[in-house]
Amino acid sequence: MSKLVVLILAAGNASRMGFPKQLLKWKNTNLLQHAINSVTHIENDGIFLVLGANYEKIISQINPYNLHVLKNDAWKQGLGSSISFGVQEISKCHPEINEVLVMLADQPLIDAYFLNALINKHNESKNEITCTLYKYQKLGVPAIFNKSYFEELSQLNGDKGAKKILEKYSDRVTFIDGSHVISDIDSKEDYEVLFKNHH
Repeated sequence: MSKLVVLILAAGNASRMGFPKQLLKWKNTNLLQHAINSVTHIENDGIFLVLGANYEKIISQINPYNLHVLKNDAWKQGLGSSISFGVQEISKCHPEINEVLVMLADQPLIDAYFLNALINKHNESKNEITCTLYKYQKLGVPAIFNKSYFEELSQLNGDKGAKKILEKYSDRVTFIDGSHVISDIDSKEDYEVLFKNHH
């Protein structure tokens, strides 16, 4: 039977924001806790959270209950290093796990409904990777990777993250359309517009 762990990536510094992006207000909490709350409403066999920059400040503002919180001291190396670090820890702690769902903390329109749709698509498909289709036909996270990709995920580094693997194995990828819910928050302006439109 398939066993799936969720890996939430929230280690970045968000230097352009001048404030830990993970703690920006969203609904009745903050962006990171909102992402954690969404994951608790899907069936999973564990939730791993990778923090890095502003670790102490962020950990004090979330509920770590039922989370495996990891601190990536190499967070400056980019998203790839956090994926690598997270997957290595998952493999160590849970060798029986055969799938990982990788997601970001700054995509607040991604909810349990979308994540469940992604999981259902993955379960129906014979492909080993199921990801999210962005605008302009780009593929990205949230994405589910079969265990056969754990080795490559654990060797990632730099800022490209999992996109490198999605591009390399594009012929083995299934996706669901997420263009309506993908709104990365890269600046204060992005956040303000998104917040205004969804509150």
